Amino acid sequence: MAKKSTATVAALVIETRSAVGTTGARAARREGKIPGVLYGHGDSQAIQIDAKVFADLLHGANRGKVVPAKVDGKADSVFLRAIERDPISHHPISADFQRITKGEAIYATIAVHTTGIAPGVRDSGGVLEVLAHTIEVKGPADAIPDGITVDVGSLNVHDHISAGDVKLPAGFTLVTTPDTVLVSIGASRTAAQAEADQAGPSPAAEPAVVGEKPADSAS
Repeated sequence: MAKKSTATVAALVIETRSAVGTTGARAARREGKIPGVLYGHGDSQAIQIDAKVFADLLHGANRGKVVPAKVDGKADSVFLRAIERDPISHHPISADFQRITKGEAIYATIAVHTTGIAPGVRDSGGVLEVLAHTIEVKGPADAIPDGITVDVGSLNVHDHISAGDVKLPAGFTLVTTPDTVLVSIGASRTAAQAEADQAGPSPAAEPAVVGEKPADSAS
């Protein structure tokens, strides 16, 4: 099941940045701005956005969404494509945006959520393992869901759900490899150890005798 946000989003105010390169980026940061690049539907351009506004975008529900913007006062729609962070503080130091038109197909990363109680966990003491928290899809930019929910209510121990099992919204196609396992039910440690004990020890190879050659070696 896909979730889609209906909240109204205030337009991001994006400004063209006249000073480019490292010097221009540092100057923007001193002024409380996040420098970046806006591309798509034409030449790329150096931009900057208020750091607080950018933080609100990152921590709000519309991260990973196409949002309205005003670029030098002109109405537009943009999608946050990449963030560069300081290696020590991890604070954002630059960002890339893509200009998007309504209905345009784009690649996007969607969060995977689980619902239900797996019988393998409830009845057999298994462990729910979420192996992938996101999937990659391609579809209409103005219809990107907030997330995809997968129901684990029928999974027993050793069962799993792969990316190819997920039902996507109309108009979307899966980019992630279909056999990528998203969720699985593993045996409890006790059960896994019992299975290993039942199987018995693996046959050990006979140790080689120093100085002797294997019987099939040429002399």
